[in-house]
Amino acid sequence: RRFVSLFLSRERSRSTMDNSNKAAAAELDASKKKQKVQFHSDVHRAGAAEALRLASGDNGKKYDNDIVRKRTEVEEQVIAKESDAEHIVKSLPKATDVPKVDLFLPEILKNSIFVGHVVTDLDSVAGAVGAAALYGGTPALASKVNSETQFALDMWKVELPRTIEELLEEDPKADVCLVDHQQTSQMNPIISSDQIVGVIDHHALQSKTIVTDKPIYIDIRPWGSMSTIVAHTFLTHGRRPSVSVAGMLLCAILSDTLNLLGPTTTDWDRLMVAVLAEIAGVDDIQLLASQQFKAKSRELASMSAVALVNGDQKTFSFNSPGFSGDIGFAVVETTDDDAILDKFNELLPELVACKKEKGLSCIFMAIVNIVKLKSCLLLCGPTEKHMAIEAFGGDISRMGKLMDLGNRVSRKKDFIPVITRVIKAGWSKPSDMRRGMSTVSLSQLGHLEIDPNDPFGNVKRIGSSLDSTFKNLPADDDDEEKKIDIDIDESLVIG
Repeated sequence: RRFVSLFLSRERSRSTMDNSNKAAAAELDASKKKQKVQFHSDVHRAGAAEALRLASGDNGKKYDNDIVRKRTEVEEQVIAKESDAEHIVKSLPKATDVPKVDLFLPEILKNSIFVGHVVTDLDSVAGAVGAAALYGGTPALASKVNSETQFALDMWKVELPRTIEELLEEDPKADVCLVDHQQTSQMNPIISSDQIVGVIDHHALQSKTIVTDKPIYIDIRPWGSMSTIVAHTFLTHGRRPSVSVAGMLLCAILSDTLNLLGPTTTDWDRLMVAVLAEIAGVDDIQLLASQQFKAKSRELASMSAVALVNGDQKTFSFNSPGFSGDIGFAVVETTDDDAILDKFNELLPELVACKKEKGLSCIFMAIVNIVKLKSCLLLCGPTEKHMAIEAFGGDISRMGKLMDLGNRVSRKKDFIPVITRVIKAGWSKPSDMRRGMSTVSLSQLGHLEIDPNDPFGNVKRIGSSLDSTFKNLPADDDDEEKKIDIDIDESLVIG
C-alpha cells in the first residue's frame, strides 16, 4: 500500500443478452485460440504481450506475409505503462478480500445501490459493478443495456445487474449512489433526491445538477472515464479488483476514451488501462478493443462519425521506391450497411480530418456486411481513389467516393495484402494528380468535443470547414445538375 501511495504521488507530481452477443464472446474466444492468445498466461505485459511478440522495428507489428502495421494508440500506451503497471499489480495483495485498515472509505456508501444514467452505456454499468465491489453495495441498471455492455458482461462472466426499479420496490428507502452522472435529466425518475448519498462521476457540473438537503459523498474527477476513478480508488486503498471487475472496468475505459484516442483521455486513463489489463490477464489489448468495437457497432444509429472512423482503424507503414508513407485502414462490420451509408456525408470529412491529424498518406474505410459477405470502400480523396482502382478495380459510385469491393471482407486477408502487392509492384501517385482536401490546414479542422445534447455521449467534430463541402453531396450519380468535383483544392477556401 505504501508503494502504491508513493508511486501515485510521484505520478501526480509528474503530471440485451441475445445470440448476437453470445456470438461476439464466442468469436473472441475463437480468435484468441486462433492467434494463440491466452488471457490468463503467466506474462501479460499489461496487455502488450502480443504486440511485443510480433514487434517489428521501433513501433511496428508484423503479421504473416511480412505485412507490418503501426501499433495502435492503445498498444503504444500499454507498452509505455507496462513497467509501472506491473510494479503496481505486484504490490497489491494476491487475494481480493485481505483484511486491512482502510484509508478513508465513506461508510455512507456501504450497502448502497450504485446506478448509472438512463440510456445506459458501458461506463455507467461497469462503474456501478466496480463501485459496488469496492464500497460494498449492489449494482443496478437504470435502463436496458446496449450490445457493447452485454458483450463485456458476457466476456467477463458478470451477471446482468438487476434494475433500479426492482431493487427500490424491495427496499423503497434504500440509499443510492449515482455513478457516471449527476444531472436530474439523466437520472432514473424512480430515484428521489432524498435517497442520494453519493456521486462518482467525470462530467461537468451543469444546470440540472442534483440538489440535496444533506451532505453527500462526491468524487468527480476530470478524467476520461468514471471507471478510471473506481480503478484508481481500488489501487490507492491497496485493493486488488477481481478479474471480472478489472475486465469490466478495462472495457469501460476503452469505450469512453475511444481506445485512448478521445479528447478527454488523460494519463490516468492510460495507466489504469495498463494496470487493469495486467490484473485481468489480457495479452492482446488491441484484439479486445477490436472485438468490443464490433459488438458496439451493432447499434450504429447511436455512433458518431468520429467513433466509426477511429473505432477499428489500423495504420500500415510502407517504404517502397514508388511510395513511402503510412496508410490508415478503418473497418466497420455490420449487418446493415445502409445504416452506415446514411452517414456517408459525415464520414468523408471525418476521414479527411483523421488523415490530416495523423499525418497519413492515405486513409480508407471499408464497410463490411457480415451477413451478405460483401463490402464497399469509402474514398475520401484522389490518392485513395487512384490506389483503390489499381488494387481492387471495383465499380465506383457516389461521385467517385464509394467503391464496390465485392466479396472481399477481411482487412487482414483481402484488403492490406492486395494494397501491399500493388505498392511493392511499383505503384506511385501520378505526378499530374489533382490535389485533394487533405491540404486543408489543421486549424480548419475544428475540434472534438462531447455533444452535451447527445444521450449517448458521442464525441463529435465541431467547426470543421470540411463539413459544408460534403453537406449536399448527392446519394447517387443520376442528377447531373448536382454533380460537384470535390477532389480539387478550390472546393475549399484554404488560407
